[in-house]
Amino acid sequence: MATNARQPAQDQLTAASPAAARERRASAVDAFPRHHAAQRRAVHEAFPPALQPAVAVDGLPLANSEVALRERLYRRRLALADAFAAIGAIVLSLVVVGGYQLAPEMLLVIPLIVLTAKVQGLYDRDELVIHKSTLDEFPKLVNLATLFALLTWLARHYVVIGNPSTTSLLALWLLLILSLTAARSAARALAGRAAPLERCLLIGSKGIERRLESKLSDRQNVALVGSVEIRDLIGDPHALARTATKLDAHRVVIALSDHTDPEETMDVVRGAMASGLSVSLLPSSLGAVGSSVAFDDLGGMPLLGVPRFGLSRSSRWIKRAFDVVGASVMLFFAAPLLAIFAVLIKRGSDGPVYFRQTRVGRDGQHFTMLKFRTMIDGAEEMRELLEHANEAEGLFKIEHDPRVTRVGRFLRATSLDELPQLFNVLRGDMSLVGPRPLVIDEDMRVTGHDRRRLHLTPGMTGRWQTLGSARIPLSEMVKIDYLYVANWSLWADLKIMLETVAFVARRRGL
Repeated sequence: MATNARQPAQDQLTAASPAAARERRASAVDAFPRHHAAQRRAVHEAFPPALQPAVAVDGLPLANSEVALRERLYRRRLALADAFAAIGAIVLSLVVVGGYQLAPEMLLVIPLIVLTAKVQGLYDRDELVIHKSTLDEFPKLVNLATLFALLTWLARHYVVIGNPSTTSLLALWLLLILSLTAARSAARALAGRAAPLERCLLIGSKGIERRLESKLSDRQNVALVGSVEIRDLIGDPHALARTATKLDAHRVVIALSDHTDPEETMDVVRGAMASGLSVSLLPSSLGAVGSSVAFDDLGGMPLLGVPRFGLSRSSRWIKRAFDVVGASVMLFFAAPLLAIFAVLIKRGSDGPVYFRQTRVGRDGQHFTMLKFRTMIDGAEEMRELLEHANEAEGLFKIEHDPRVTRVGRFLRATSLDELPQLFNVLRGDMSLVGPRPLVIDEDMRVTGHDRRRLHLTPGMTGRWQTLGSARIPLSEMVKIDYLYVANWSLWADLKIMLETVAFVARRRGL
């Protein structure tokens, strides 16, 4: 039954008129442009959709050549970015700031940063992941800047005319971190525009397909082009190659299941790698424990060590110290804005400056959360009248809420209405980063293990904010919070804060 059920799909993969297909392929390959960026357009002009993926370029299927092209684009642009970042940091720190002259031998030092980055794997990660982020590699960039600054300092008598001071070395290190981060972000943006669209084929169930498609919908350089269940690939070593060729897939995303035979899964992985496709695994178990796992090798048997849930006492102290220092600094610089917004709110509509609302905090304790008032006075009493217009699942969110004032609309779009929560952070009711503070009726819907999200103090921002809080249903949001608690680190908090700044700058918040 299974073989007969798959037969129509196989007939479509090997569409009729093979002679005509061979003629079109031969004529197109002869006239094929040499530049890889034009190859994709040539295929679409020469072939109907069903025959396009069959064309080969440089001895590889077109999809494989596009994978190789994407990898080259990212590697070369990142290498150039590192070299220019090193040159800029050296010139600014030693010549502009320090007032020293560079010896011609300094040119020999520049390739060292590319070599060092290569050794650290900073040119190989992009081909392994779909989400290519410079922030994810920031700790490695700090290590790269430290090592390069140290090498430059050791060779200072040969590459710099004079005796550079310790201040110049510190300036070089700081400028290297900033320039590497900025240059690599720009390089990835340019490579993403020039690279072909990354086409993903899912091997998994329909439920996983819907989830993956929703996750990829906001990304401009990647798309889900189809799906197939793993049972349809078992027993036919060429089934995956045919499906991937028909859909012109570049990457295979394999959703692992607890019910799938590991040997069968390994055969699919090997087949995908043998076809030259990029491979990503979606493990079912990591959905419960997160990504902060330790890979262990027990005599050739891979194991994953899962960290203990929650924070130790020392980690709590570190997080609290980070909150107090960070909130104090932010309040110092934001004080003029707080005063200006308070005046605008009072002049814009009657009512108090602050909106106070009871939220559920750490360990289920209630507290009063502060925000700038963005709605007309008495807006809470009007909520029942607007329930029919709610746009969020499990939460109450309306994009064009008629209760929002003119000043409030600006504060919400820029998320500046959250600034008074810095006082909550200083009081200890909230943290700079943490789970989302829910109102009482929303918190009552959270049950089971998901309630362990309250192990940490709720935050002004979190993963729920950077993903677009109004676009995520409550059931998924509490799981995101749970994973944040299970995988907390100080670097994770810093990363989320930087992502929040970028999110607010795009004015995507509600």
